[in-house]
Amino acid sequence: MKDEKGILFILSGPSGVGKGTVRKELFEQATDLKYSISMTTRNKRPGETDGVDYFYKSREEFENLIEKKQLLEYAQYVNNYYGTPRAYVEETLAAGHDVFLEIEVQGALQVKDNFPEGVFIFLFPPSLEELKNRIVNRGTESSELVINRLKEARKEIEMMGAYDYVVVNDQVEHAVAKVQSIIQSEHLKRERIEKQYKKLLEDEMK
Repeated sequence: MKDEKGILFILSGPSGVGKGTVRKELFEQATDLKYSISMTTRNKRPGETDGVDYFYKSREEFENLIEKKQLLEYAQYVNNYYGTPRAYVEETLAAGHDVFLEIEVQGALQVKDNFPEGVFIFLFPPSLEELKNRIVNRGTESSELVINRLKEARKEIEMMGAYDYVVVNDQVEHAVAKVQSIIQSEHLKRERIEKQYKKLLEDEMK
């Protein structure tokens, strides 16, 4: 039975938890998932393609989309906007594809407000000690920044209640397998099957 509509999966969690690594590993395996392409006002870098790496927009175009509530979430970093376009996500879902979004906690909470039917997965560090080691081992932050990031991570972990699932990222391959199980079980949910079945019956009656 063909799914009539895809599902939006949101992978989120504190900084340093390894969201990007899990997402890369997930997409390196055979998957029908479509990655949610972000929109930005920053300039295109050499080798980047519009509609593949990002959707590139002018500041005016981006602010117009904010005004029209056409973004599932957005944020501003270093004078540039970044966000998730609603139209791209909805069109991809309508075509029957699952969409995968990997995002910071604040962005995920915005998506939850704007698209509550999404499936929200919280990637959890094995321990705060481990999270601290990961942030420190990046070697890109000063000790003051590491402390700030950890404080932020504590706050973000307290927001776990807004999510549907929690996956502990102790080993990347284990975390990926759990995410794949979540995707599979969401497709087997009674309500989804019921909806498709009713539609099937209606089509038969026509």
